[in-house]
Amino acid sequence: MTTVSFRTEEGRVTGFDASGHSGWAEAGEDLLCASITAAVTLVEATVNDVLGLAAAVRTEPERALISLRLPGGLDELAENTCQSLMAGLMLYCAMLHDQYPDNIEVLEDDSESV
Repeated sequence: MTTVSFRTEEGRVTGFDASGHSGWAEAGEDLLCASITAAVTLVEATVNDVLGLAAAVRTEPERALISLRLPGGLDELAENTCQSLMAGLMLYCAMLHDQYPDNIEVLEDDSESV
């Protein structure tokens, strides 16, 4: 199962962790894994390469893990853009969960309550 956990703090999505193989199909043929990877990669590329915000990214291919943490102190336009990207990714992952509940789990980790 793929787990996508969104990190939040004070109402702000600060990043995400996506890990695990969905198990929907064999490795190399798993369209669900490919869909999740494409969405996550699009958000990362937009934040770092298009907007140039230098979000922290960690990948561990052997664990099928990608993590992204947004930087703090963004100007209003960058913050709004990043929050829209994160909201879109959350919505997309939730829609995938609705279609494939045995293969993708979507969580929200509110750092305020820890």
